[in-house]
Amino acid sequence: MSAFDDGSGLDFGAHDPDFGPGDGGPPPLTIEERAGVLDDLAELEVFRTLLEPTGVKGIVVDCPDCDEEHHVDWPLMQANLRQLLDEGQTGRHEPPFDPDPDDYVSWDYASGYADGVAAAAAREE
Repeated sequence: MSAFDDGSGLDFGAHDPDFGPGDGGPPPLTIEERAGVLDDLAELEVFRTLLEPTGVKGIVVDCPDCDEEHHVDWPLMQANLRQLLDEGQTGRHEPPFDPDPDDYVSWDYASGYADGVAAAAAREE
C-alpha cells in the first residue's frame, strides 16, 4: 500500500486503478495491516477526544496523487479507516470546501500532543 502520510503508512485517499468492478477488488489486508488500521482507529479516537474541544477539526494529510494537502475531518478519517478494514482500500472523498488550514493538524502533531498529555498526567500521579 502507498503512503497517504497520516503516519501509519496506509493509503487513505488513492483508489487503485488496477482494481475495477467485477475483478474482486484489492487483496484483503494482512493480519499486520489490519492490526495497524485498528491501532490507527484507536489513536484517532484519542486524538479527536483531546483535540476537538480545542477547535481542531481533523487531520491534514499529504496526497501523493496530487502533491497537495487534504484536510480530512474526524468523521471522514474514521470512515476511511473503517472502509479500509472492510474493503482493503478507500474511495475518493471530496475535501471540505475552503478549509482553514489552522483547523487541522498532522498525524504526527496529534500523536505528539497525545504523548504530551499522557506524560503530563503521569507526572501528576
